[in-house]
Amino acid sequence: MTRIRLVVLMVLSSLSFSVLAHGQLDRISIPAGTPEDQALTAISNEPDTQKKLAMYQDFLQKFSANPAAVAYGNWQISQAYQSAGDLQKAIEYGDKALAGSPHNLDILVSQTGIAQQLKDDTKVMDYSTQGGELYNSIAKQPKPEGMSDTEFAQRIDDEKTASKSSYEFLEAAAFNAIADEPNATKRMADIERFTPTFPNSRFQDQVASYAMMTLSELKDTTRLISYGEKTLVTDPNNLPALLLLATTYVDDPKPGSLPKAITYSQKAIEAAKADAPNADRSRKVSAGVAHATIGYAYMKQEKTASAIPELKSASALLKGLDDQQYAIAMYRLGFAYAKLNKVSEARDVLQEAVKISGPVQQPAQDLLAKVNAARAKGK
Repeated sequence: MTRIRLVVLMVLSSLSFSVLAHGQLDRISIPAGTPEDQALTAISNEPDTQKKLAMYQDFLQKFSANPAAVAYGNWQISQAYQSAGDLQKAIEYGDKALAGSPHNLDILVSQTGIAQQLKDDTKVMDYSTQGGELYNSIAKQPKPEGMSDTEFAQRIDDEKTASKSSYEFLEAAAFNAIADEPNATKRMADIERFTPTFPNSRFQDQVASYAMMTLSELKDTTRLISYGEKTLVTDPNNLPALLLLATTYVDDPKPGSLPKAITYSQKAIEAAKADAPNADRSRKVSAGVAHATIGYAYMKQEKTASAIPELKSASALLKGLDDQQYAIAMYRLGFAYAKLNKVSEARDVLQEAVKISGPVQQPAQDLLAKVNAARAKGK
């Protein structure tokens, strides 16, 4: 039986390495029975790793005029070093293989895996997005002359199906690199590479959440609002987008921002359905934050009496689920009561807030001291 060493997709008819037209994948083949194939068989039969590596180096020198053999040899050396635990050498030789076969999805998957082992998220993102772009290019390849539309569409479908698992691996690797990135500026740059490379990603909701969180961290209000509103065009009930827009607008000094904060908060409450029997912690917290944001907006609009029911609803939802958000809601509720000279109610609420360690604790203590002083004076 004729045996052909095949790396990607289909067999070439000659020893020469072929770089296909834009939109197609590189593929490496070493036809059976050739000197290259015989040498590779001997190498594969060698159990000792060090001897195998030396044989691969000899293989590269002997067949240096054959680009396919060189690319394949470098890739095999990369995998051998990876198995031996020498990841720096593995990625070095993988890059050499990739230079010889730049549109090779299998090599990109291999390099991504090595970069993950190295915990080098920059390289993970580089290889993953390169692979994602390569997968997307399958559908952009020109139709061969003489091929019917039906046959061409089937070929595209077949190539995409054959490469789908590789694409999904790269997609997950890129997403994990985003999730692992501690630097907000770098994280946002990675997100902006991920989004066009992996359109309609299974991680699109999480990526949108990371994007808006990152832009909030960077205090880039303009981009945050733009990103959030674009997200809502395709997903009107996206809770992270609704809440981030609400909390961004409530602190935005521009005219018209407070009504927008209220509107987005109300939409978040509707989307969360916190009173549903199956509502989980996340949905209840989201609704609680939205109620608290509406209350805060009303206070800024000097509608303190209207703020109190919203802040009470927020506190009821957040208690026992999110201490910091609960503390914020209780502090604002105490402030609202104090502003309306409901001193006893303010004192009761603030005494609860000061028990919670965090950024709100000291302001709550200061306000409680003022409330207690006013209460003593009133007596």
